[in-house]
Amino acid sequence: MWMLLAALSALFAGATSILAKIGIRRTDSTVATAIRTVVVLIMAWGMVLLVGSQDQLSGLSGRNLLFLTLSGLATGGSWLCYFRALKLGNVNRVVAVDKSSTVLTILLAFLILKEPFSAVAGAAMVLIAAGTWLMLEKKADQSQGQGPWLLYALGSAVFASLTSILAKIGISGVESNLGTAVRTSVVLVMAWAMVVLTGKWDQVRRVEGRELLFICLSGLATGGSWLCYFRALQDGPASVVVPIDKLSILAVALFARVFLGERLSRRAGAGLALLTAGALLMVIA
Repeated sequence: MWMLLAALSALFAGATSILAKIGIRRTDSTVATAIRTVVVLIMAWGMVLLVGSQDQLSGLSGRNLLFLTLSGLATGGSWLCYFRALKLGNVNRVVAVDKSSTVLTILLAFLILKEPFSAVAGAAMVLIAAGTWLMLEKKADQSQGQGPWLLYALGSAVFASLTSILAKIGISGVESNLGTAVRTSVVLVMAWAMVVLTGKWDQVRRVEGRELLFICLSGLATGGSWLCYFRALQDGPASVVVPIDKLSILAVALFARVFLGERLSRRAGAGLALLTAGALLMVIA
């Protein structure tokens, strides 16, 4: 069951990237992150009420709260970096770098969670790293080159890997929907604090209706992805759940071609194939 949930998480995550890219064409990425976090929070706590796990809130241990909070802070950092990278760069390239967090997650799962590490897992890491490098081609017709978007995408990847490990520890013995809701609450505080601290509060009221719609839709897709992902993470090993989730890059490539008109070159296509092979290899490792 957890493998199906991880696959659904990947599908929703793929939709998130495209919807968010459309929604932040004119809207500041920090403002968009804060708005969509509200949508995710409502969805997360709605699921808590639906399954009736709110009574377990008082029973959370200090360890649970600590690691869920740290996971939420890491998620907030990942989101802020990711959507800034999406605004500045090509969605296929940004997502490819972000998905390279799989490599760091596998290493951290081995070192911190004591999950097994095999030769197959090592081969998968090499494939994922090589695939990411191939997708970082520098196009002559793009003035952005490997500029700020790459730094933001790398930051997103590092924070995303920390999110997975911290969440795995934090949701031990906690109903997954409740764990998701608690950490989303932390993300909400962090996201809106960034809006205030960067002086962008006035921009919230100036968001165009069409972009607001797509930002909210991306929030719904994120909520669906999170609910599936953290339930899968609770039941399955992080070193396998994370690679399956990263297969969302296939959905991103398809959606980007259909809705954004972004086409993959032969080199980038080869990179995508290696990324996919690496993720699939981790599933059978």
